[in-house]
Amino acid sequence: MVATLGDPDRRNAIGTHGGSYSVHRALAVATGRLSAGHVPDLTDTAPSDPIGPFPQWSDPGRIVALDPWGHMVAEVFRDRLAAGLDIRPTIAVTRAHIDMPEIRAAIEAGHIRRDGAVVTPGGEVRVTKAAIEPVWHLPGIAARLGVGERALRRALHDQTAGMYPELLSREDLTVFLPPIGGTTVYLFGDPRKLGDRRTRIGCRVHDECNGSDVFGSDICTCRPYLTHGIEIAIETAQAGGLGVVVYNRKEGRSLGEVTKFLVYNARKRQRGGDRPEAYFRRTECVAGVQDMRFQELMPDVLHWLGISRIDRLASMSDMKHDALVAQGIEVGERVPIPLDKIPADARVEIEAKVSAGYYSGGMAPPARATIGRTFGE
Repeated sequence: MVATLGDPDRRNAIGTHGGSYSVHRALAVATGRLSAGHVPDLTDTAPSDPIGPFPQWSDPGRIVALDPWGHMVAEVFRDRLAAGLDIRPTIAVTRAHIDMPEIRAAIEAGHIRRDGAVVTPGGEVRVTKAAIEPVWHLPGIAARLGVGERALRRALHDQTAGMYPELLSREDLTVFLPPIGGTTVYLFGDPRKLGDRRTRIGCRVHDECNGSDVFGSDICTCRPYLTHGIEIAIETAQAGGLGVVVYNRKEGRSLGEVTKFLVYNARKRQRGGDRPEAYFRRTECVAGVQDMRFQELMPDVLHWLGISRIDRLASMSDMKHDALVAQGIEVGERVPIPLDKIPADARVEIEAKVSAGYYSGGMAPPARATIGRTFGE
C-alpha cells in the first residue's frame, strides 16, 4: 500500500498516512519545519514482539479496517524500500510499563500479585502495546456495514466537503486512509501465545472517554470499567493466559467531545434534572443519533491478533458482544462492572442503559433498585 505523496504515479490508496495527524503534518510543511519530501529511516523500528501472520489475515471478510501487515513493512517490503518506493508502517509495536492507582489498589487488596513477570516487584505492569492507524478497504467496509460501495464513497466524499475527490473519480483505488483516530492495543502476558486457542483470553474493548479515562470525571463508568478490564487482563495473564485491552479513539460514542458536552448541559438543565428515561433522547436531540461507533468494524483488531475466542469479556454492551459474535469470535463469560465501582453521578447512565435494553445474553445487570441501595437511597 502506497499512500505517500512523493510520487503520485505510484499511489494506490486514497488519503495519506497519519489519520487526523496528517493535518498537523501539513502545518509543519507549511511553516517550513518539515520537508515535504522527508522519508522516514526505519532502521531499528521493527516490532518489539512478533505478531502474526495468522489465518484471519488471509480471509478477505475478516479484516477490512486496518492493514494486518502494517507493522511488518520494513521486513516484507525490504527490496521495494531499497528500490526507492516510499512505503510506511501503519502499525507499531513496542514494550512499556503502566502504573495506575487503581491497579496498585488491586495489588494491595491481593487481587493481583507482584509476580515479577507481569507485575514488577515495584508494582508496575509490563505490557506490549501496538498503535494502529485505520486503513479501510472500501468494498469490505461497505459489505460489513450493509451498504453499497458507491453510496459509501459518495457519503465519505460529501461529508468531508469533497476533501478526497478520488473517492468518486478513482473507483479503481479501493483503499482509503481516513483522517480519524486509530486504536491502541495493550497486551498483558506473552504475545507469543496469540493465535493459540488453548490460551485463555481476558479482554476489554474500550472506547475513548477523555474526561473519565484521563481526568477522572465521575458522570460515567468509563475509567472504572477500563481499570476493571485491565485488572481482568492482568489476572488472566498471571493465570497463564493473555490479557488484551483495546482502546479505540471514539470519543463520545464517536459523536465527539463538543457534542458530548452539549448533551451533558441539555441533560442537566431539562425539567426534572438528569433522568435515565431522557438519557438517549437528549443525545438524539443534539446529535441526531444515539451512537456512531459502528462496532461492526471493531472485531478487526482482534482478528489481527489471531484471537478467535474471548474467555472473559469485560463488557455489558450488546453492541460489542454481537459485533464480535457476528465476526466469528466466540465469547464466553461477559463480566459486568462491580457495583462498588460505579460513581454516584454515573447512576443515570447505568439506569438508562438498563431501561434501554443495553444488556442481555444471560447477564445480571445492576437493576435500578440495586443501584439505589448501593448508594444508600
